[in-house]
Amino acid sequence: MYAWIWRKFPGGAWSKLTFSLVLISAVGALLWYVIFPWATPLLPFDDVQVEAGTGQDAGGTIPGDEGAPDELPYSTTSNQPKPSPSR
Repeated sequence: MYAWIWRKFPGGAWSKLTFSLVLISAVGALLWYVIFPWATPLLPFDDVQVEAGTGQDAGGTIPGDEGAPDELPYSTTSNQPKPSPSR
């Protein structure tokens, strides 16, 4: 198929190369702006369902986070770290 397209293009090698790049760009733009947006709702990539009874804890706790402190170990108001003791 590619050889047939190459034979049908007019001109020399540089002209055929230019036409090939234009054809590839046009096909890419058609896919990107027309075909993919049309097909996106038909694809199941965003169909995520979380159901109860999956074996996860429904209490809202994160496993391994039972004894975590409620305060952050760093300042959220200043970008200056606390000075560490020198060696």
